[in-house]
Amino acid sequence: MTPAAVLRPVRPGKAARGGRRTRGSATLVVGCVLAGLIALLALVSLFWLPYSADDTSGGRLAGPGDGHLLGTDKLGRDLFTQVMTGSRIAFEAGLGSVLIAAAVGVTLGVLAAFAQGWLDDTLSAFLDILIAFPTLLLAMLIVAARSATLGSAVLAIGLAQSAVVARFVRILVKRVLAQDYITAARTSGTSWPRTVLGHVLPNIWPSLVVNLALQFGLAVLAEAGLSYLGLGAPPPNASWGRMLQEAQATFTTAPVGAIAPGILLVLLVIGVNLIADGLRETLDPASRRRRT
Repeated sequence: MTPAAVLRPVRPGKAARGGRRTRGSATLVVGCVLAGLIALLALVSLFWLPYSADDTSGGRLAGPGDGHLLGTDKLGRDLFTQVMTGSRIAFEAGLGSVLIAAAVGVTLGVLAAFAQGWLDDTLSAFLDILIAFPTLLLAMLIVAARSATLGSAVLAIGLAQSAVVARFVRILVKRVLAQDYITAARTSGTSWPRTVLGHVLPNIWPSLVVNLALQFGLAVLAEAGLSYLGLGAPPPNASWGRMLQEAQATFTTAPVGAIAPGILLVLLVIGVNLIADGLRETLDPASRRRRT
């Protein structure tokens, strides 16, 4: 190797990109491990549970052991069974809410991006009004108007989040529509539906996936909040929020009833946020350019 080759400086751009790619990959892996373990717990709960959800034969506030891994609650129900059921409810709420928010939000966002004049102003004002309402408050109003079930909670959270998704999609689509290749596609006779499917959506999906991953974590927290207030999945469904509410009175004598669902709730949200951050580093070129 010649001295010139030894002294040749490393290009900062490549080194920086490699460092960001490694950091993004590590963040994504850690997030997938955290969320994946809880997802595995939820998947197992579909086929097997240690006890029935309404089995109260374990004795009141029994400690961990004697056939009950985490002990029992104030009614004698197995806490590990409730934790497993709560993980399934958390994923049902998160995935269901995100699907609703994506379907409604992407549709409204694309339409708002293509709107002009007074229609654009009206749609923008409508989205701003919906975003001004806290997601939990809007979800509470929708659930109160229907009934306290998991389906109502998922629908309420999804509709509340759809305004945020629509606003985000509108900004992304407006940015894409201003590019030269969109003008070239329209000049060549490409229809608007084909332009959206062939050019707009493929260019916004990396940022959209990151946003939806963040919305998943917010949906899980919103469902836990609704269940804590008694507006989520009714008994004997053991949502983590309901477990926290029921364990509040017995925290000093049986803290596991509150600690177990609280830790899993925090770990799931952290895991999903790490996945979103890792996806942003991996999928979104604009994010990488902004961090150079």
